[in-house]
Amino acid sequence: MDIKIKKSDIIAVAVREDQYPPEGPVEIAFAGRSNVGKSSLLNLLTGRRKLAKISGSPGKTRTINFYSINDDELRIVDLPGYGYAKVSKSESEKWGQMMENYLINRQTLVKVVQLVDIRHKPTNQDVQMYEFLKYYGLDGIVVATKADKISRNQIQKAKKIIRETLDMAPEDQIFQVSSLKKTGHEPLIEALFSLCDKDRNE
Repeated sequence: MDIKIKKSDIIAVAVREDQYPPEGPVEIAFAGRSNVGKSSLLNLLTGRRKLAKISGSPGKTRTINFYSINDDELRIVDLPGYGYAKVSKSESEKWGQMMENYLINRQTLVKVVQLVDIRHKPTNQDVQMYEFLKYYGLDGIVVATKADKISRNQIQKAKKIIRETLDMAPEDQIFQVSSLKKTGHEPLIEALFSLCDKDRNE
């Protein structure tokens, strides 16, 4: 398989299950705190500057967005950012329920890539999310974003803190990525496609 994302299209914007596209290809979802750089990462992975809308205001993604990759070779699913304090409690609970329904009930979902900011120790909400993913067997890949913001010497220490704080298993993977410098995303793309291969062979 050619491990490149050559084509990407948004195929559904959903707040309810009946708005999801029909189940088919493997789906890999992306989750992270508001403002962690999720939209920038998705644009970097797909090579499209405006596939996912980047906003200066955190908490803007309020829908579950489905992207078809390479004519549905796989799908990338963009989940709403969590942990944004200025969102009302009822709104936050509504997003939480929407995400939970998708994560628990979607049969073609094989993995959730969790994003954390490499500059900071993962928050309690990050830990809760990883524990949730672990419970449902969706854990195993973490992306440490904004890798250009710290020195190379600090990267290994930061990754160690992330691994320990999230209580990651030894085989779990951390990819440090800089969307600004366009580095670190290629090994992540390989990991995404290898999940498709694994799913086909099971």
